[in-house]
Amino acid sequence: MKFSVGHGKDGAVERLEKRGVSRRDFMKFCGTVAAVMGMGPAFAPKVAEALTSDNRPDVVWLHNAECTGCSESILRTVEPYIDALILDYISLNYHETLMAAAGHAAEKALWDTVAAGKYVAVIEGGVPTAVAGIANEPGAHGKVGGHTMLETTTKVVNKAMATITYGTCASYGGVQKAAPNPTATKGIDELYPDKAIINVPGCPPNPFSLVGTIVHFVTKGIPELDNLRRPVAFYGETVHDNCPRQETFNMDQFAPSFGSKEAREGWCLRKLGCRGVETFNNCPTVKFNQYNWPVQAGHPCIGCSQPGFWDGEDWDGETYMYADLTDF
Repeated sequence: MKFSVGHGKDGAVERLEKRGVSRRDFMKFCGTVAAVMGMGPAFAPKVAEALTSDNRPDVVWLHNAECTGCSESILRTVEPYIDALILDYISLNYHETLMAAAGHAAEKALWDTVAAGKYVAVIEGGVPTAVAGIANEPGAHGKVGGHTMLETTTKVVNKAMATITYGTCASYGGVQKAAPNPTATKGIDELYPDKAIINVPGCPPNPFSLVGTIVHFVTKGIPELDNLRRPVAFYGETVHDNCPRQETFNMDQFAPSFGSKEAREGWCLRKLGCRGVETFNNCPTVKFNQYNWPVQAGHPCIGCSQPGFWDGEDWDGETYMYADLTDF
């Protein structure tokens, strides 16, 4: 079956057809992206057009200090599988984990794209900035291809049309920035406050939040952002706002333990460490792989998309312990 949308850059549609992705599957995916963006199903054709058009931007994806879990969250996305769709329609020019090229060929792909400009940078992982090594080099704790992550990231961010931080480590530093932080790792938001940064935090984030952000940038420019530079479409409500256990919270019904009868019956997990009340994310509505998310699986929200994740300091500068919730 042929697609009615344009053939797109580098034959994206042709590659999708060869991989057995039908027009129906593709449009279903576009409809899901439109829904996640809050645009409704009528916006699906616009999503399809953006993902297959000739003017879609190239993407440079950098890996800094991280576990690659954010890339893994995308690689394990189903309906459709990432290799059949995302890697084709976002024109991914450089990704150290996924690209077939290595060595000088990989470096050439990176710097040729940077030199040409008109690309979107996706950054995964925090950036070590501490002076270290024999040469007392800033950022010497992390290097790729003979360049420090700090040097490469700075060059890429400086020339990018926009930079999307994917994951809490890239957005705010995450676990890499946790005390005592000997590598002086920082998030992109802190390093480049004057650049066009869009934060898509989470550990990991939902892949649809990334795709939706890219689609919005291609079709309408930088989306509306909150005070932490997160897209309001994906981070405009707290996890608690849409939690299926919210009713029991309102009734002061709190599960006493994970194995308790109350927990199995859907009582609130606040006293078991749930941070959903103060965590902004779309987990309850989008879910992961559209099937499940932590609270549905019986685990409390751990607040992974907030700036203070790991060190126990929230965005107002107040400290907390995840288990110290007896005031609720």
